[in-house]
Amino acid sequence: MSTFDSCSVSASKSKDGVCELSDMLKDNSMMVVDKDDVSVCANCRKEGSDINNICNKCKVVKYCNATCKKKHRHKHKKECEELIRLAAERAAKLHDEELFKQPPPAEDCPICFLRMPTLGTGFRYMACCGKVICSGCDYAPVYDNQGNIVAKKCPYCRAPASKSQKESIKREKKRVDVDDPVAIYNLGNHYRDGTNGFPQDYTKALELWHRAGELGYAMAYSNIGYTYETGRGVEVDKKKVLHYWELGAMRGCVVARNNLGVIELCEGNMDRALKHYIITVEGGDIKSLDAIKRMYLKGDATKDDYSKALQLYQTYVFGRDQE
Repeated sequence: MSTFDSCSVSASKSKDGVCELSDMLKDNSMMVVDKDDVSVCANCRKEGSDINNICNKCKVVKYCNATCKKKHRHKHKKECEELIRLAAERAAKLHDEELFKQPPPAEDCPICFLRMPTLGTGFRYMACCGKVICSGCDYAPVYDNQGNIVAKKCPYCRAPASKSQKESIKREKKRVDVDDPVAIYNLGNHYRDGTNGFPQDYTKALELWHRAGELGYAMAYSNIGYTYETGRGVEVDKKKVLHYWELGAMRGCVVARNNLGVIELCEGNMDRALKHYIITVEGGDIKSLDAIKRMYLKGDATKDDYSKALQLYQTYVFGRDQE
């Protein structure tokens, strides 16, 4: 059983939206059941609208009362196990389809309209206006309407650059008040590290990252996963690590997806690891390209796999210029 398979059956559903086995079982439409038998007691075959005593395990077979349910238990055991197995297989299949789907690309830089770099050093968040711009536009000189270079200002909104870290934090707090997910994520980092005048508070950091993730910032889920991996302020929980990294990966976080690739590689699931790495390479992650190269050198990936990865990375780097 793969890392994901064990998680799919046992992980509980959170408000973040990962489905679990019990949800699949509750949905009778997932099973092949004769519609004529929906309101028929499986034991005595009595019909009626009051046939609503459902099997607690498979959630499919119905009975007219607890007595019939008890009498039919030994006959239903094998069928119940098969229904649960089918539901688990379908849940795993649907989850894999969602997990290995290529996420939408990151938004383009709002100034130069080029694809935003994957590396964290390739872009910068502007606390004044809440925009994320590429580092090229951040370092480019800003001109006034006369063509003269002016003092450092935000390339997007032209607000003067913060004169101190205190002023920068004040701007971030204003962005937090309007539910800016990046500002909320950054504030969580301040509480995690105990920097910029904030007390070190892992619980507060976790709360803020959850909020940022729910507002659409995928990187927040990567941090939540690391928290449960290291046990900072919480108990170490490998299932939650996997759960939150999967959430981040499905929302486009290359760091979380790369981590999943490492997990699968360590588990010996080379095909699944390769799938994760290919997706992140297509998103421009050089670390995943290096991982595929190492897999190829060790014989865990084919030459075609590595060639495909190289082509995808080249398309990411040069494709926009060729359009």
